[in-house]
Amino acid sequence: MKSIETRLIVLMLAASLYATAEVKKDVKYGEADNVPLLMDAYILDGPGPFPTIVYVHGGGFVSGDKKGVPKPLFDVLSQAGFNWFSVNYRLAPKYTFPAETDDVESALLYIRTHAKEYKVDAKRMVLMGGSAGGHLVSFVGAKYWPENRLAAVVPFFGEHDLVERTQPKTDCVMDGHTRHTDQPEPCLSPGLKAFLGVSDLSPESMKIIRAASPATYIENTMPPYLLVHGDSDHYVPYDQSVLMLNEMKQAGARVELYTVKGGGHGDWDDDPVKSQYKEAVLMWLQKTLK
Repeated sequence: MKSIETRLIVLMLAASLYATAEVKKDVKYGEADNVPLLMDAYILDGPGPFPTIVYVHGGGFVSGDKKGVPKPLFDVLSQAGFNWFSVNYRLAPKYTFPAETDDVESALLYIRTHAKEYKVDAKRMVLMGGSAGGHLVSFVGAKYWPENRLAAVVPFFGEHDLVERTQPKTDCVMDGHTRHTDQPEPCLSPGLKAFLGVSDLSPESMKIIRAASPATYIENTMPPYLLVHGDSDHYVPYDQSVLMLNEMKQAGARVELYTVKGGGHGDWDDDPVKSQYKEAVLMWLQKTLK
């Protein structure tokens, strides 16, 4: 633990001149179905260009907003010299897959196109998101538009293998608890149903589930991933990140898993041990982007 804390202090002191940022709210990065697509930008003082985090919020695919940036992690990475963007995307059930992933791609393309204006190092762009956002960034990282090549992807407690996730089970982890049944039932949360636009596991539904699954597109050329997940998560099972880790390793892709021991579905910052995830993420980014 001491080595992590010491390295973090050194990195933050070295980047202390970038502690302040210009904030630009409601930047329009596109429009779809007459819906303006907005994001917030946090641009560091200094000449740049800076490595940049593009953050995608959670909310079960049906709620949430770009204001939901994880502030403790935001502060650590900003102090270490990272720009931030926080992205809104169209929500289910009005908009179903692939509207959400298309919006994330459009945001990346806008940022890359305006890299000079926002002091972005286009070669060091990192896609990061939590929960539903963790799924979206995992998908985009695996099946990205050719012009949107990323330096790294950091999904927090996201769903990666939707085929496995939605299969009938007697014990289904979702919505904060484990559902026990005598007969196996599809493990489809309300949020996933809304996002995918399905309500069963018919052949047509399975085509959509497979197409929306990040694991479908794993290959050894995808960007490096750092999967971050609590092993006591009762919304998205920890096994989802273990599966992604193993499947990416099998394909020869670069991937690591940081396990938050005893961690649930986020909310780790009040615990001195669980909160070490921030230092682990920073150290991994420094190593990977170097």
